[in-house]
Amino acid sequence: MGMSSDNYGASGGPVANINVTPLVDVMLVLLVIFMVTTPMLQQGVDVDLPKVTSGPLKGAEEQIVLSIDESGKIFLGDNNELALEELTERITAVMEAKKTSGDKIYIKADKGIDYGRVMEVMGALYQGGIVQIGLVSAPPEIEAKEKK
Repeated sequence: MGMSSDNYGASGGPVANINVTPLVDVMLVLLVIFMVTTPMLQQGVDVDLPKVTSGPLKGAEEQIVLSIDESGKIFLGDNNELALEELTERITAVMEAKKTSGDKIYIKADKGIDYGRVMEVMGALYQGGIVQIGLVSAPPEIEAKEKK
């Protein structure tokens, strides 16, 4: 015979048992949804970065990244294409809107483009008052280290 040790179970009163099965079901469905959608969230312009040993980008704020693709087109952020002529005023407007403490911009350029194009972009940034410019690179391939 099963007897209840709580005061209400034997007398037919309310029993406070929480059913967590629906909560677990919902959490598993959310986990699957996030696992499926996360790989699709990769943003930005696809550029072939040069492989260099360097540290990760540091900073608590969101970094402003300019991308230059293999054809020399300039992109601000994800997919906002800019002409070189409008770069200075657009960067100035973005910096004023963000009110960042340091005027720092990172350039992510394809390794196949002309060096002069990168210098043109850096010159336009300098005209806009940006003096701290970082260049983004990809880490070297692991296979090259294993061959040694």
